[in-house]
Amino acid sequence: MKADDKENSMRKSTLMFGLLALSLVSITSAVAQDSAAASTGQEAQKPAEAPAHFYHLDIVLEQVGADGKPTNSRTYTTTVSTGHSDHNAAIRTGSRIPILTGSGKDGETTQWQYQDIGVNIDAQFAREVGSKLSLYLSAEVSSVADIKDAPENSQPTLNQNKWQGQVLVPVGKATVVFSSDDLRSKGAMQLVVTATLLQ
Repeated sequence: MKADDKENSMRKSTLMFGLLALSLVSITSAVAQDSAAASTGQEAQKPAEAPAHFYHLDIVLEQVGADGKPTNSRTYTTTVSTGHSDHNAAIRTGSRIPILTGSGKDGETTQWQYQDIGVNIDAQFAREVGSKLSLYLSAEVSSVADIKDAPENSQPTLNQNKWQGQVLVPVGKATVVFSSDDLRSKGAMQLVVTATLLQ
């Protein structure tokens, strides 16, 4: 091979190598741009977190007569937040009553067991569903039954209602979320919730 031909061949090889390297750089740059664009698109598609809202809850425990009208009621208030899944509201009120469970041979030594009675209410997992507030609500209500003509020194009878479940409450409107018939009368007991958005 002549010197000129050899030199031309080397130049062609160098030129081809340069073009190949330039093509690889262009392809790498295009891939990187596509990847960056896809990443930016994914970030743009991420839904923005909804702002936390606080709601004031009025919880009314009502005893209802046979005519459907409230005969007695108690009101409890608390606040829940839609922005924190671990934000739980708890209401505890009540007392302890002694119940005779046994007596000694001499008739004087006695054994007592204390029973908690009252109202326990828990509200959690609050979130907004349109113009309504969804939350998981549980309530336990216990009291000493008022039994007429009960023998003197007889043991107390306890009334108890338990409710729990996911409820949906229209904001600003009193809503009956739980209701139970009274087994000793024609009345009932119900739980009424009103949720108000705090500004």
